[in-house]
Amino acid sequence: MPVEINGVTLSFLLDSGVSKPILFNIIDSAEALKLKNLETIYLRGLGDGDYVVALKSEKNIFRIGDALNVNQDVYIITDESINFTPRLGVQVHGIIGYDIFKDFIVEINYGSKFIRLNNPNTYTYKSCRKCETLPLTLVNNKPYIDASVVANDKKIPVKLLMDSGGSDALWLFEDDSLGLSPRNNTYFIDYLGKGLSGSVYGKRSKLEQFSINDFHLKNLNVAYPDSAAVSFARKFKERSGSMAGELLKRFNIIMDYGNSQVTFKKNKNFNAPFEYDKSGIILEQSGSRIIKERKNEVKVKNDQASGGITVIEAYKYELKPAFKIVELRPGSPAERAGLQFGDIVLTINGRQTHPLKLQEVTSFFRDDEGKMIKLVIDRNGVIMTFRFKLESLL
Repeated sequence: MPVEINGVTLSFLLDSGVSKPILFNIIDSAEALKLKNLETIYLRGLGDGDYVVALKSEKNIFRIGDALNVNQDVYIITDESINFTPRLGVQVHGIIGYDIFKDFIVEINYGSKFIRLNNPNTYTYKSCRKCETLPLTLVNNKPYIDASVVANDKKIPVKLLMDSGGSDALWLFEDDSLGLSPRNNTYFIDYLGKGLSGSVYGKRSKLEQFSINDFHLKNLNVAYPDSAAVSFARKFKERSGSMAGELLKRFNIIMDYGNSQVTFKKNKNFNAPFEYDKSGIILEQSGSRIIKERKNEVKVKNDQASGGITVIEAYKYELKPAFKIVELRPGSPAERAGLQFGDIVLTINGRQTHPLKLQEVTSFFRDDEGKMIKLVIDRNGVIMTFRFKLESLL
């Protein structure tokens, strides 16, 4: 979503799982932002790394749509390696959460893809028989709800962080005493994502059922992150895990911090299948490639000397995104086929990748088991072709 800071419009990820607005990837905008009153602080996030050095800036002007805050703190990470744009495939300059949710009743409409910030003093709830409204608990300015899961044939109550910044469906903190563990050890080790403090790995599995009151989802994806990567998150002892984008997108949601409640309504995504990568490849949008493309128009020249007509084909050169392999699951179909870190994917099943978005490219890897994948890649200037079949590990 667009957020204007001190007159400069930037692209932010709306992340209900963060308590502070954080800026990164702002080298080109740093001077125009006119950040002031800077002091050094340390931030801790998901990942197996250490604290991250940041700068705190006070009294900034934030504008989101018609909403204005003239006294906003913001935290700036100057480490260029912390940049979520390559993994998301869209430009992201920062993340913001609590500072929006605390002042408004926020409607997140995943079905129609819009966000509406409502004035709590004038907002009126509509009657909704098909909605479920749950109490919302704020801990360290982060929202938690009570839900339940069925794991290993046992119904287990769970307290979950509502994490709109995460892309998985459900993360659970493994706890054998509660029965929160992969069913019959049916899982595989995988890359789960990237946090402020580094990469997160863990076990991917399937869960029998997830429930929010009378809303039930069966046979959904679940991940159990490595305990070291989420040690900071587990300091809130009652927390059982997180529900994130792949689950949240199945609802239209009204977040109401002032009244300590959240309302869910099923949308058109509710019964969509839960998919996961079956190739073992994690791609990143990494830099650009120079692409030679034929123009739509063709120039025709009347060649009087030869008495004929010459057709002149016109071409143009453009910079297009390059998609690089940055993670390979050990023993995966892609690794066994011979693919390597750093390979640039040029085509996938005959389609050029440069006109596609990152999500469109990775969707090929989430297709049905047994689907043949043909990749043409660039490895240090050498063009190579690889083939493999997608494999389901669950």
